[in-house]
Amino acid sequence: MSDIKGLLKNPRIVIFILAVLGAVLLIHPSYTPGQGITTNLNYGLDLEGGSWLQIKLEGTLAQVDADPGKLVNAMVEPVIGAPINITNSNFAVGGSEDKSITFSTTAPVNASQIDILRLGTASVDKLSGGLTQVTISSTSKETLIKAYLSKSLDAEVVPMSTNDGVVYEIRKAVSEAELQAFMEKVGGSILKNKDGTSTYKEGVSTETRDLTRDILNDKLNTFGLKDVPVRTVGESYILIDFAGIDLATAKEIAEKPGKFEIRIQTTGNETEHVLYGDSIVDVGIPTFHDEQWHTPFTLNEAGAKALQKVALDTGAVDDPESHYLNMYLDQVKVYGAPLSPSAASKLRDSPIYSWEASTGTDEAAKTEAKALQVHLRAGALPVNVVLVGSGHVDAGLGSQFKTGAVITGLISLIAVAAVVYFRYKRPEILVPMVGTSISEVIMILGVAALIKWQLDLPAIAGIIASIGTGIDHLIIITDEVLQEGKLPSTKKVFSSRIGKAFTIILGAASTVVIAMSPLVIMGFGTLKGFAIVTIIGVVIGVIVARPVYGLIIKELLEAKGEVEAKGETAKGNKSLAE
Repeated sequence: MSDIKGLLKNPRIVIFILAVLGAVLLIHPSYTPGQGITTNLNYGLDLEGGSWLQIKLEGTLAQVDADPGKLVNAMVEPVIGAPINITNSNFAVGGSEDKSITFSTTAPVNASQIDILRLGTASVDKLSGGLTQVTISSTSKETLIKAYLSKSLDAEVVPMSTNDGVVYEIRKAVSEAELQAFMEKVGGSILKNKDGTSTYKEGVSTETRDLTRDILNDKLNTFGLKDVPVRTVGESYILIDFAGIDLATAKEIAEKPGKFEIRIQTTGNETEHVLYGDSIVDVGIPTFHDEQWHTPFTLNEAGAKALQKVALDTGAVDDPESHYLNMYLDQVKVYGAPLSPSAASKLRDSPIYSWEASTGTDEAAKTEAKALQVHLRAGALPVNVVLVGSGHVDAGLGSQFKTGAVITGLISLIAVAAVVYFRYKRPEILVPMVGTSISEVIMILGVAALIKWQLDLPAIAGIIASIGTGIDHLIIITDEVLQEGKLPSTKKVFSSRIGKAFTIILGAASTVVIAMSPLVIMGFGTLKGFAIVTIIGVVIGVIVARPVYGLIIKELLEAKGEVEAKGETAKGNKSLAE
């Protein structure tokens, strides 16, 4: 009894017991009438039944070039309904930023007409003879090409700087011939690689693929489906598992956008509607400038005028701090801030089309800026998607898989226990070994419940693999500690043997973690779950369970008197003395 009390005072034993009890609380097994035994564990499509969707992201990547003057002609003339004459341009000078271009026309022009084209900052001057002169400054060739392609193709275009130049991502499927035709209209073309091949490529960037995945995750969260896994497969495919949801509902959820709204604070906590997400025509990539993180977005003409009107009517231009602009996604507030002094001043005279929402200076602000980029899209995906595959797993079949997985796990544990018993034929070794394995499974399931990880067949395979790895480690400890079936008579020798065993175990565990890491990082579909669960099992075993097993087996064997006699030297520990 005193030995047991001593064990319970050992910090490693206390941590082990608390970890197991904590895991049980997280799993929270309970009995519900009509449902049977229920837990907090989340089961994947394999074990719960449900539906899956595979979607392909449509997009185009290419390097293109064009004449700045012809780009401005192509964009401006249809808007003002009259020809223009380019009078000045500094695009021939080196560098790509802060360029300007000036043109004149006989048609009346105002700055709002040019601003909505998003070519740069426009200034308008009246000249003699009925001419109007317009100067577009703070622009670049990339800005002009982006605006031209966006308007011509009715798609979002994102310029991306690379070592080989600027690659334009067109978030829409466009053929090479179609893109070449559009560029030829403005004196341009699709550029070639150094080896003479075309820079045109179907697909999207990794950033866009991940953004699409995040938007889907964000949208599914609003439906209370936080645990739905959205996985990327390759560069252009996304796989979604809807456990417990029929195929028709799954398609409806994936296709339905969220409801985004901007409201302005009026009096106290009262707010007034300003605009919905359909007024947002472009959302940019979060950037850091002026010592803050910002998420840029652009409003269409109706949205910009609506915001200006409400800002004037409520007095937000005079007292911004009392009239916050709040953003909501499906009636949940995701952002709120007052107008900046410069924005409030400009709104007195004209609507503002291009906005930036600032979030702060630190890493948390960076994370918020990225999240806001997702929210601003209101669940509308950045690229067109095509459903290329779908399927349904019957709930009854999923239940059979769940039962089969439990039976398989029990059989594996019984088989391992039988092998251990025939090897040692000693219950005092078998019971702690099997008990340690069971406790590891409980702790793995506890971690899964904590992080809301969905358990599917690959995850169950990972748990079984962890059992096998754990038993291997426990056998190493047993064989190293026991020499000729007995414990060493001195604590120093015992510590030496247990240290040698853990050196081997740490090496083996590190090998497993390293081998599984590529699957976690690269995320090969469901294999990622197998790798993560295996790594969790190995880490829990090495840090929590293995040391406790060594202590328990030592106490049990000492209690039975199975200790080497004083002066007895076991094989493998011979020495010479003077």
